Amino acid sequence: MAFTLDRFDLAAFVAATLAEDLGDTGDITSAAVIPADAIFAGVMDSRDAITVAGLPIAEAFFRALDPEVEIERLVEDGDRVAAGTDLMRLRGKARALLTAERSALNTVQHLSGIATMARTYVDAIQGTGATLLDTRKTLPGLRVLEKYATRMGGATNHRMGLWDAAMIKDNHVAVAGSVAEAARRAVAAGIERIIVEVDRIDQIEPALQAGATHLLLDNMGPETLREAVALVAGRVPTEASGGVRLDTIRAIAESGVTYISVGRLTQSAPAADIGLDFAQEGVA
Repeated sequence: MAFTLDRFDLAAFVAATLAEDLGDTGDITSAAVIPADAIFAGVMDSRDAITVAGLPIAEAFFRALDPEVEIERLVEDGDRVAAGTDLMRLRGKARALLTAERSALNTVQHLSGIATMARTYVDAIQGTGATLLDTRKTLPGLRVLEKYATRMGGATNHRMGLWDAAMIKDNHVAVAGSVAEAARRAVAAGIERIIVEVDRIDQIEPALQAGATHLLLDNMGPETLREAVALVAGRVPTEASGGVRLDTIRAIAESGVTYISVGRLTQSAPAADIGLDFAQEGVA
């Protein structure tokens, strides 16, 4: 089955990424060093314990340059694997595989790093009833892929963009004049999902009365969050956000909030240590 993501053109992404790397003269190293008829077999493996994400995209890079490449995927996206696990075997034209190698690895390393961090945060709040959300703090052009990776790690996507829900934040409130006025304007515009950020307890009731359908409780500690959750009393979902770390997320989740959003999932996840080792089988 072909790999597809909503609002993502895989073929265009692969073509643009390879074009960036190849420039006007192509892979001059492989062209000079590798015979045109050389065949290589290789294994992609993880040097760390990770949650995997991005293998179908890596496969697309290899197939773009060698449509006849033989690929065996040994694990699937979303799998948790131990250090030293083989992820993919491939065999094909050496020049093509070496040319695609960096683009394929960069993608899998980045996305698996995000998925691995997301899984760590999900594990930290297991049993609390809270759901981990990602944010719009993504690299330009990579949002769909990065949010796919957070899903592979067990998180839930928040807004995909500015278009799918209103999120009234402090600057919107400052311009509109108040939390209540900003929320009323969103209601008047016919918007169904209206997320309102509040950073004080006294903003909660005005936001709810004005039509908020979701409250983002910004930079509140666990005790304040408990007070906020009790005041909301289940009328709308609540979301804790701001400065959430792995060492604090459990206490935040135990406050009773519905969601916890973590920007660092896509902002700060380190790349997974994944390599591709080739073993020459001979000349075709």
